[in-house]
Amino acid sequence: MTALLDREQSSGVPGRLWTRDFALYFGARTVSLLGDTMMPVAAALAVGAIYGVSGVGYVLAVWTAPFVIFVLFGGVFSDRVGARAMMVGADVVRIFTQAAVAVAFFTGTPPFWLLLSASFLSGAAAAMFQPGVNGMVPLVAGDPQRANGTLKIADAATQLGGPVLAGLLMALTGPGAVYAADAGTFLISGLCLALIRLTPAAPAAPVAPVAPVAGAAGAKERSTVMSDLRRGWTEFRSRSWMWSVILIWVFFGVLVFGPYIPLSSRLIGDRLGEAAYGWVMAGLGAGTVLGGLIAIRFRPSRPLAAGGVAIFGFAFIPLSVALELPLPLLMAGHLLGGTAWAFWSVMWSTSVQTQVAPDVLNRVTAYEVAGSVAGVAVGQALVGPVSEIVSPRDLLLVSTGVSFAVCAALLLTPPVRRLRRV
Repeated sequence: MTALLDREQSSGVPGRLWTRDFALYFGARTVSLLGDTMMPVAAALAVGAIYGVSGVGYVLAVWTAPFVIFVLFGGVFSDRVGARAMMVGADVVRIFTQAAVAVAFFTGTPPFWLLLSASFLSGAAAAMFQPGVNGMVPLVAGDPQRANGTLKIADAATQLGGPVLAGLLMALTGPGAVYAADAGTFLISGLCLALIRLTPAAPAAPVAPVAPVAGAAGAKERSTVMSDLRRGWTEFRSRSWMWSVILIWVFFGVLVFGPYIPLSSRLIGDRLGEAAYGWVMAGLGAGTVLGGLIAIRFRPSRPLAAGGVAIFGFAFIPLSVALELPLPLLMAGHLLGGTAWAFWSVMWSTSVQTQVAPDVLNRVTAYEVAGSVAGVAVGQALVGPVSEIVSPRDLLLVSTGVSFAVCAALLLTPPVRRLRRV
């Protein structure tokens, strides 16, 4: 199998997906995503049982805040030293943070400061890791959209199995096993990434020339971190379609993504039990599989316009929870929402990877990720206090309305609607 992959790698045939490098990258992402999909169940149920909805919100917010703060530097360092090196280093850090929490759960009740500290360090490591996730795809795959669709299916498959596996481990051994398994996934991910033999990225689509940053001209070795940050910002703001989406996404993060996990876990868990929450998340994963398969086959000339139409289906996720539907209909709502989300994600990732030059892709990715996640951190921090005043059901109804409004805003923004496929 390895010899076959090596022959495919050396053939240089554009669009051939399953090269040795892509297979290793696919394995790294799949196992890491499996651990990631287990963690919301552990955090929502285990942390929530000890410290309540506010505790869950604070733990999630403390992860998100350093991610937003440091992800810009993660983009700079990924462009300077290589995305793979940053990703492997981040995996090493998260092996230790997750293992520490696992030991704390195995030996008793983890103190809140430990959960917050581990969450902070894990979020900072993720900030170093995440810019390379986008930047690595053109390095390991000749067809970014097909690769993104395939990775999204892997994401979906882990969302199917991860919550169920987490629920079983929680029931049989407790949350410590979930955190220990997550640490193991980072170990495997780091090993797979370290084995990749990278090839140069294909040139990105031509873009309008950007004025050079003052003081950043000249040889690469004379650039500084700040000049690299400014270059990334200049490239980001020169693309109106990109910053328009991120501006819209801030509201989505504050009012939809941020509150969703703490509120849905409470409403579903209290009404139908912890196992039901795992099955609902599995429904979301099944939808992501379907959306990824559609995205592999369907190549619209205006990808973000098509994604904006599709993302209307995401509103059925908070709506199904707010209406307190029975489990089969809850799963159906998450299936539809997962399909919509996966299709939009592939259209967005492919647009970024094909419209941005490879030498600044990680930095530009860092800016778009920071903007996307900034609102999520605010929403996670506020969900606990606000839920003491407004009922969780009413908050999710607000999230539903905001979801529809965000989709309309995407389609009403000309640079987003008119962006053409490369």
